[in-house]
Amino acid sequence: MKEKLRFFISYYRPHKTLFFLDMGAALLLALTDMFYPLVTRRMLNDYIASEKLAMLIGAGILLTAVFGIKFFLNYFVTYYGHLMGVRMQTDMQKDLFRHIEKLPVSFFDEHKTGSLMSRVTTDLFEITELAHHGPEDFFLSFVMIVGSFIVLLNIYWPLALIIFSALPVFFLVAAHNRLALAKSSMQSKARVAEINSSLENSITGVRVTKAYTASGYENEEFGKRTRDFIGARGMFYKAMGRFSAGSTLVTDVLLIAMYLAGGLFCYFDPEFTVVDFTTFVLYISAFTSPIKKLISFVEQYQTGMTGFERFKQIMDTPAEADDEGAVDAGKLEGSVRFEDVHFSYETSGVVLDGISFEVKKGQKIALVGLSGGGKTTVCHLIPRFYECTSGRICIDGTDVRHFTRESLRRNVGIVAQDTFLFNDTVGVNIRYGSFDATEEDIVNAAKAANIHDFIMSLPNGYDTVVGERGVKLTGGPKQRISIARVFLKNPSVLILDEATSALDTANEIAISKALDNLSKGRTTVVVAHRLTTVMNADEILVIEKGRVTERGTHRELLESGGLYSQLWSVADRK
Repeated sequence: MKEKLRFFISYYRPHKTLFFLDMGAALLLALTDMFYPLVTRRMLNDYIASEKLAMLIGAGILLTAVFGIKFFLNYFVTYYGHLMGVRMQTDMQKDLFRHIEKLPVSFFDEHKTGSLMSRVTTDLFEITELAHHGPEDFFLSFVMIVGSFIVLLNIYWPLALIIFSALPVFFLVAAHNRLALAKSSMQSKARVAEINSSLENSITGVRVTKAYTASGYENEEFGKRTRDFIGARGMFYKAMGRFSAGSTLVTDVLLIAMYLAGGLFCYFDPEFTVVDFTTFVLYISAFTSPIKKLISFVEQYQTGMTGFERFKQIMDTPAEADDEGAVDAGKLEGSVRFEDVHFSYETSGVVLDGISFEVKKGQKIALVGLSGGGKTTVCHLIPRFYECTSGRICIDGTDVRHFTRESLRRNVGIVAQDTFLFNDTVGVNIRYGSFDATEEDIVNAAKAANIHDFIMSLPNGYDTVVGERGVKLTGGPKQRISIARVFLKNPSVLILDEATSALDTANEIAISKALDNLSKGRTTVVVAHRLTTVMNADEILVIEKGRVTERGTHRELLESGGLYSQLWSVADRK
């Protein structure tokens, strides 16, 4: 808990000036609230009783000035306090986003997109509310309770002690309900994350939903998650209700005790006057108000710290780290060698079982075989999206673990079957290949990918927004934009993972030409089901159940009569 609080407090440091100004304004606000009963008491005891008209008018002017100051203090606390909270929120969002970007691919295999979005948005918003209101409410409550206690002790200490005897009871109620609040708050946030994940999944797959007329099923599933959320949120409100009702009961009993005791003291003790009792009545609001703030603070603390706990869970997840002594790879030549590589996913069995092969600089090797054999996994290991369980992968004779990940990945270009384009312009999507590229470089890359003329036919040319995942473009143009991106990157090692399998014949021919141009002079690893696209590979590896069962040229494999020959005999050779 202490470590978590220290980590939370660290986000105040960049904004400490604004924080202390906010706390100073909050202190003055508390003092103004305490000032009013004292002036009222003086007016009743002295100015009115002694007919001091000038002093009475002066007191009225003073109160007007105080409340004018209070207006500006309220504005400052509300505006700048929230501004500080928003700045802290953005700091956390930036840190969280940067950390998420550094997490290994395996992390995203286990965590839903909608759940991660919930942690970046909803959770951090509630942290912001705690960051602003938490210290302010707690500080205000402390000052008002201590200040009113001191004043009331000076007026009449027996009644003051009766009033403040309620504080220990209040804290016992808060402590009793704290764990229930924390548990239900965590469950509530988990359900919100599930709803966000379900929503993101349903919106992304809306075309499939419509195609299969599955709206009824999606509505039912979403309804289940919202019912789960209602149940979890209901538990939180039940715990909050017990806490709030218990705290309110304490203050109500306190009021009854104060009125009864105050009346008796007025009756039996001549030193305790009606004016003193009136002052106590006025000050009771200065006492019950901070208790209400503390009730709000407890709820806000549990909600905010639960969100911070979820934030910290991600921040504590180990990021991808380079091996000790890792160096910048620079510009690699591109020869690739797998040496007895084994690999297993955490949730499945063996995927690769002793894969060994070598691709020399500028050569093309093809990986073929039935689905699920491990071909794509081989491709993922080269840029270290995953780490091999044993064995090693070398580029230019050096184990890839001796290179920093960033410098290694600069040398690897990937064109996959599932082309991902960002919801941005065509130009920005190509620029992902190299953010230092000039407009001329982008155009040249597009021309090399045979997509420039198509781009120029778009309404805004290179400034045309392609939509989410490139939805405004068809498969062929999307794929060629991704190829242009790799042209701009100019990698030494090229991975083509089913790059044309989802295209029609016309687009496949056009893109195959672009890929041939892209492959020239680069070490190329091709994964393909259409065997006609790999006939000219320098070597073809047949991978079955994580092992290389056949290897050779197209002609050699046909003559061997193995799986490759069988696949070729039934292949679509349009």
